[in-house]
Amino acid sequence: MNPINPWALGVFVFFFAATIVVGSSIQWIRSLFHAKHDANSHEEWSLGGREFGPWVTWFLVGGDFYTAYTVIAVPALVYAAGAYGFFALPYTIIVYPFIFLVMPKLWKIARAGGHATAADIVKARFNSRALEVVVALTGLVAVMPYIALQLIGIRTVVQALGLPGDLPLVIAFISLAAYTWLGGLHAPALTAFIKDIMIYIAVLVAVTVIPLHTGGYSALFASAAHADTVLKTGQSLPYATLALSSALAAFLYPHTLTGILASRSADTIKQNAVFLPAYTIVLGLIAMLGFMAHAAGIHTTNTSMVVPMLFQSVFPAWFAGFCLAAIAVGALVPAAVMAIGAANLVTNNLLPAQANPVRASRITAFIVKIGALVCVLFLNAQFAIDFQLLGGVFILQTFPALILGLLRVRFSAAAMLTGWAVGTVFGVGICWMDGLKPIHLVNLGLFSGNISTGLLSLAINIAMVALVSVMAPAKQNISANTIA
Repeated sequence: MNPINPWALGVFVFFFAATIVVGSSIQWIRSLFHAKHDANSHEEWSLGGREFGPWVTWFLVGGDFYTAYTVIAVPALVYAAGAYGFFALPYTIIVYPFIFLVMPKLWKIARAGGHATAADIVKARFNSRALEVVVALTGLVAVMPYIALQLIGIRTVVQALGLPGDLPLVIAFISLAAYTWLGGLHAPALTAFIKDIMIYIAVLVAVTVIPLHTGGYSALFASAAHADTVLKTGQSLPYATLALSSALAAFLYPHTLTGILASRSADTIKQNAVFLPAYTIVLGLIAMLGFMAHAAGIHTTNTSMVVPMLFQSVFPAWFAGFCLAAIAVGALVPAAVMAIGAANLVTNNLLPAQANPVRASRITAFIVKIGALVCVLFLNAQFAIDFQLLGGVFILQTFPALILGLLRVRFSAAAMLTGWAVGTVFGVGICWMDGLKPIHLVNLGLFSGNISTGLLSLAINIAMVALVSVMAPAKQNISANTIA
C-alpha cells in the first residue's frame, strides 16, 4: 500500500468533493433561477426535461460514453496485451455513422410517444408487455457490470492515494449514491464539463511530459516492444469482432440512450454524431498510457493500477492528485447516468405507476448501485474492461427488437422473444464456461479463431428471429414508426 501524500490527497479531495457538491446542488440552483422548474418532475430528474442543446448533449453523451473504461481499463489492457487493447478506437469510429442514421429516428419516436426508455419504444412498436419486460430486464442486468467498472475506477485511484482496506470502495459507493440521488440527470450534464476539462488537461500533459521523461516516443515504443506494438497472429479476428460488437452495443445501453433521448432535437443528435469523433483522438492518446507505463518502468500484476502508478511516478504529488481526481470524476459522471437510465427502466417498465415517481427512481437507482457493488465483489473478471464487454453480451440481445424493429419488415413479438431467449442463454452460457471472457474459440472445419461472444450470440438471436418470422409471419405491420 502506498503511503498517504497529503498534497496528492488534498488536491484529490478538493476536486472530487467540489464536483459532487456542484452536481448535487444543481436542482436547488435551478429552482432559484427558473420559476417554472419542478425538481419533483420525473421527466426533469430522469431526462433533464428533454431540453439539452448541442453543447450540453456533446458533453453529456461523451461523458457517459467515455468513462473509467477509457482512462483505467483501456491503458491497462494495452499495458498487458499491447496493440490488442486498441480495439476501442475502431469501435468508437464505427458507432458514429450508426448514431447519425438511427438515433434521430429513435428520438422522434420517443418524443412523439413520450417514451423514456428502449423498453417503452419496443412496447409501442410490438404492443407486447412480455417483450417490454425482457428488454427492460436486459438493460438493467447489462448496465450493472458497467457501473461496477466505474466503481472500480474510483476505488483504484483512492487506493493509489494510500487509503487502506475496503475504505476506497465505500467512498466510491457513497459518493456516487449521494451525487445521483440529489442531482438527477442535470448533475452529470453539468459536471460533464468539469470532467472533460480535467481529463483533457491530465491527458495532454501526460502525453507531452511522460515521453520527455522517458526519452521520447522512439524510446517509448522500443521499451514497449515486448508488450506487442502490433497485433500478434490470431489476434486480428477477436480485435475486429470485439470492435464491431462493442459498436453495435454502445448506444443500446440505458445510459447512452438516456443521453440521446434527453436531447432537444433530432438535429442536435446529428450534430453530435459529427463532432463526437473528437473524443476518439483523446482515447487514442489515453490508450498510449499503457505503453508509457512500460517506458516509465512500471511493474504491477494489478493492471487496473497502471495509470495511477504512472502518474504518481512521473508527476509531482499535487498534479498526480489532480490527475487521479480527473479519473474519479470521469467515473462518477457516467455512473450517475447509468444508474438513472436503469432506474428509468424499472419505474417506467417494471413497476406499476408510482404516486411519487422521482422518489421511486431515486430508490431504484440506489438499489442498482448496490447490484453493481455486488458485481465488483463477486465477479472475477481478469481485466476491468471485461466488465464492460460482459455487459455488451446482454445488451446486444435487445438489438433486433429495438433497431430491426424500426424497419418496415414485419417481425412479430414472438420472433423477437424467441431470438432474445436463445441469444441470451447462449451468450451467458458461453461466457460462464469461458471464465467470464468476452471472446470464444470457434472451430468450424478449416476455420478456427476467437470471436466476440456478444457478436456470436447476436447472430444466433437474429437467425432465430428470421426463422420464427418465416414459420409464423406477423399478420400486420404493428406500427408506422419505422426508419423509412
